[in-house]
Amino acid sequence: MKLNELKVPYGAKKKRKRVGRGDASGHGGTSTKGHKGHKARSGYTRSFNFEGGQMPLVRRLPKRGFTHLKEKIVEIVKIEELENKFNDGENVDVELLKKEKLVKKGEFVKILGNGKLTKKINVSANAFSKKAKEKIENVGGKTILLEKIKK
Repeated sequence: MKLNELKVPYGAKKKRKRVGRGDASGHGGTSTKGHKGHKARSGYTRSFNFEGGQMPLVRRLPKRGFTHLKEKIVEIVKIEELENKFNDGENVDVELLKKEKLVKKGEFVKILGNGKLTKKINVSANAFSKKAKEKIENVGGKTILLEKIKK
């Protein structure tokens, strides 16, 4: 065997598909796109939710509800949670409540009067219930009202 006698094995070399170059190419006529229809046209792209002409899932499901873009989400903290988490004489504000994971976003915080309070705590929040305000002030703490909640 000599170098000039070497050949590529049969089937290893394949001609590339030359689409739309006449009938002699073997891919003339419809250019491997079948007959007519959307997919035979140039520039066709199927939409992500296309289901073969069936009504897409997004359009089959009922539309319910409405989310207002300016809606204020009020997060609630109970007095018993303040009693458990904070020490006597501590200043509690929204940032500290976030750090202790009592509130998530902390856009607006309301303190409710559930539970007992024995520690003197100064609390800053956007709103207080009447009971919460009474309980905090009876122990000797202060309630500091931040920006009021407008709905």
